[in-house]
Amino acid sequence: MNAAEVDLDRLVRSATARLGRAGVPSPRTDAELLTAHVLGLTRGELTAALLRGAVLDDVTRRRWADLIEQRAGRVPLQHLTGRAGFRRLDLAVGPGVFVPRPETEVLVEAAVAELGAGVIRAEPSPLVVDLCTGSAAIALAVADEDPRVEVVALELDPAALRWAERNVAALPAGERIRLVQGSVVGAARGEGVLADLAGRVHLVVANPPYIPAAAVPVDPEVADHDPRLALYGGGADGLDLPAAVIETAAALLRPGGLLLMEHADVQGPATRALVAVGWEEVRTLTDLSGRERVLRARRGGAG
Repeated sequence: MNAAEVDLDRLVRSATARLGRAGVPSPRTDAELLTAHVLGLTRGELTAALLRGAVLDDVTRRRWADLIEQRAGRVPLQHLTGRAGFRRLDLAVGPGVFVPRPETEVLVEAAVAELGAGVIRAEPSPLVVDLCTGSAAIALAVADEDPRVEVVALELDPAALRWAERNVAALPAGERIRLVQGSVVGAARGEGVLADLAGRVHLVVANPPYIPAAAVPVDPEVADHDPRLALYGGGADGLDLPAAVIETAAALLRPGGLLLMEHADVQGPATRALVAVGWEEVRTLTDLSGRERVLRARRGGAG
């Protein structure tokens, strides 16, 4: 080892300690992922490099140290690597778009299951609408896991839409996704941007903003870096936009069509109340920790 090289294992251990002191929830994991990112390695390849006593040159170490300090400042890991894993996909993300969360994968799993069940299973090309698409994570994951579907994905924020366009262009499933800019409020009414789809859609999926105005997120990664448009749902209870999603879904869905909408773990009863009339088979799906997470409701009038 020459004077310009530093032992990689020692660096990862020092980064883990630094991130731990900064309150990062998973300091060892983040230290390894940032180190792997700088070196252009997978995490498995990094483990092998640590075992064989690899070293880091001074130029690479300075770049690495800058990323570690940014992460200690609670810049999201995904903003530093520019990537976020979601289901089977590797998505481009960064400032200006909501970083997809693992709990949202419950919604995608339910969507794929519903597309493969009941009358939708026999449809040659089911039509899916993703409201408040953000990075297009849900739209792309559903299209990736069911090659029959055509997806229309709606997003209001121009910055988020640019990330969605990037992901749709980069992934094969994107060939079956049409991106539309506009508000979910009134999207299927009159001159709304989705009015041409009214009464035609088999499945509506959505992860809308739903945080109440007074409930500022505790984690700096969320409060300081996720776009406000993607967080706050409007109204004292945060349910203005979820209610707009339900109204738009009611207009979009054909009789018997299905809505799957993510919400906060305390909003299960309130969201079920929003579909008390005109909907059937209403229930709430739970995430991996057992918390109520996804509203499931079927549009009435089938048959």
